[in-house]
Amino acid sequence: MLLKLIPGAAVAALLCLPLTGKAQPATDSPPAETAPGAAAAGAEARPDTVIARVGGRALHMSDLQEIAREMPPELRSMPRNVLYPMLLDQLIDREALVLAARKEGLDKDPAVARQMESAANTALGNALVGRSLAPSINEAAIRARYEKDYAGKPGETEVHARHILVASEAEADKVIAELKAGGDFAALAKKYSTDPGGAQGGDLGFFKKGDMLPEFSAAAFALQPNQISDKPVHTQYGWHVIQVLEVKQDPAPTFAQMHDELRQKMIQEGVQKTIREALSGVKVEKFNLDGSPLRATDTAEPPAPPAK
Repeated sequence: MLLKLIPGAAVAALLCLPLTGKAQPATDSPPAETAPGAAAAGAEARPDTVIARVGGRALHMSDLQEIAREMPPELRSMPRNVLYPMLLDQLIDREALVLAARKEGLDKDPAVARQMESAANTALGNALVGRSLAPSINEAAIRARYEKDYAGKPGETEVHARHILVASEAEADKVIAELKAGGDFAALAKKYSTDPGGAQGGDLGFFKKGDMLPEFSAAAFALQPNQISDKPVHTQYGWHVIQVLEVKQDPAPTFAQMHDELRQKMIQEGVQKTIREALSGVKVEKFNLDGSPLRATDTAEPPAPPAK
């Protein structure tokens, strides 16, 4: 039975698929064919081929292709002549459930109608976004973005630093004074630092700007090798005395390293662009949660707490 072979989440997703009666052909590669005799002549039937009827509603090969495309990779890799019959049984079960629900008038229930409308609206929005992104998200575009943003350019800068973390600015000033008088940084870190790394001399290893809190990074990346911050650096954790040991320039990342990140970034940018274009064509009115008109002060940011 399919319910035993396909995870519950996948079955739930199958039951929630839109009941169009005929889905669009899948664009991904179908599951691998590993056994002879599948699909009659060993080749998959045309997408518009009718493969079952339930209460007069035709189910097409494209329905199975669409469902298979949404399956997890481990299931999608199953032989087609094993996977498709199971999917067909599940699709038939779903159609029978829907027919029974309609016969009982559940599609007229207000709560169910709202859910159906919400699902339809989600599908429409996703379809618009998908159509907008399809022409621009491809390997050539990703490669072009890589060439523009990364190829031939230096990679990120990293610094190797260590620090001493104390509770007050006065304590940090005392540490800086001892360092200027010839004190050993590692020894003072073991003596004063409240950071767990103090036991190892406060060594943080190499890090990039985005790896640390902004205040800490700004101070560390402004120092030269072997230079110690002449003023304490304050963060949410306390007061830091920082010493940079080394600075290095990373090589530019390869296309393979950046491929997935660039693709995701381009998708996010495309989605936001589509949303902006959609918003530009409609009038939007927002109200308070009690339905009253918004005032300028209603959306103002709350005042920041006083600095400690």
